[in-house]
Amino acid sequence: MNWKELYKQKLVTAEEAISHINDGDKVVTSFGCGEPYGIERIMYENYKKFRNVQINNMVTIGDSYWIDEKLKGHFSLNSFFATSVNRRAISGGAADFTTCHFYEQPMVIREIVKPRVSIVSVCPPDENGYVSLGTNVDYIESTLDYCEVKIAQVNKYVPRTYGKAIKHISDFDYLVEMNEPLPEVPTLPLSDVEKTIGKYCASLINDGDCIQLGIGGIPNAICKELENKKNLGLHSEMVGDGVVDLIKSGVINNSMKTIDKNKTVLGFAYGTKKLFDFINDNPDIEMHPIDYVNHPMNIAKIDNMVSVNSCIQVDLLGQVVSDMIGSRQISGVGGQVDFVRGATMSKGGRSIIAMPSTAKNNTVSKIVPTITDNSAITTPRNDVHYIVTEYGIANLKGQTVKNRARALINIAHPDFRNELKAEFKKRFNEDF
Repeated sequence: MNWKELYKQKLVTAEEAISHINDGDKVVTSFGCGEPYGIERIMYENYKKFRNVQINNMVTIGDSYWIDEKLKGHFSLNSFFATSVNRRAISGGAADFTTCHFYEQPMVIREIVKPRVSIVSVCPPDENGYVSLGTNVDYIESTLDYCEVKIAQVNKYVPRTYGKAIKHISDFDYLVEMNEPLPEVPTLPLSDVEKTIGKYCASLINDGDCIQLGIGGIPNAICKELENKKNLGLHSEMVGDGVVDLIKSGVINNSMKTIDKNKTVLGFAYGTKKLFDFINDNPDIEMHPIDYVNHPMNIAKIDNMVSVNSCIQVDLLGQVVSDMIGSRQISGVGGQVDFVRGATMSKGGRSIIAMPSTAKNNTVSKIVPTITDNSAITTPRNDVHYIVTEYGIANLKGQTVKNRARALINIAHPDFRNELKAEFKKRFNEDF
């Protein structure tokens, strides 16, 4: 059958598509910039037609339909990442939270969650009937292999990306045409603290290294400091706008990578139209499933891999907390441990945990004597290499517990160093 005829057969309204969701179903959706908001909006508007349907996704940009109290008994949310949108719902029990290493998430969804329905965003088909998952491949790509019902929102604003993002319309059961601009994650002005941290982090990155960066002020500050580096590679679960200029200028050219040579490899893109336009129809950018991008064994195959992540708290042993404050779930583990361990196993690799030294307008130190009660440790102390604040760099790898504590106190905010030194003396029975 001609693909155009097949397309017409599969083309339905959003109302028709969601009518194939049964009571009690588990539904998995794309997230972030690739979340199929158009179809979700129709589901929300017709919520009374559904009973006990669980939505599984990760990071929602903006408001989430699924935590509205009126949906109770109709829809519920199981999130793999807490944000300002759903933290209160998770803490209050109105939403569920599932924690796992990011590289394991496709397996967890497939074998444990077992969704029946997958809903994704795709760009319009090309001349051969192929669409693209655009900004998001991550965990969603594999759901098209096993979900019983596969629905795609066809949106002209979705960029055409390559790698494992390319799918044929025959891979879907229902296609819904709904054009609407993608949600964006704006780039904010850099603070002086972020700029200083960016300089310290960049000093640990050499010409020819392959980097992993997240999004936000510190990654963007690092990008600004890398403008004079040469022949960098990029292999990252996600990126924001900050990397665009580095790739355009040739600073990132992937020429030294030991796998996926000459290619930038991403799990998802999380930025603005600047980023979407850059990755659109760009054969040098490949989107791959997160169990490939984030698998520590794959990361380890890349020589001189440098991972950069952030955290909430570090204690004097070097234990890192990145997703909880006490019993409150603040974010998620994401790919931090994936990349820390992969970079550690990489020949010449390094991992960096970068953070401001304080929070809440300099009233709370992020370097603490002991982790806050009920917090879960994200990255164990034995995995930690570099900790960076605006006051310097602490190299913890292979150091004694006393030297770890000394190094961390030296990069703590000055207002808290005496308190930390007193703890040092108490713990080790000697002066700092």
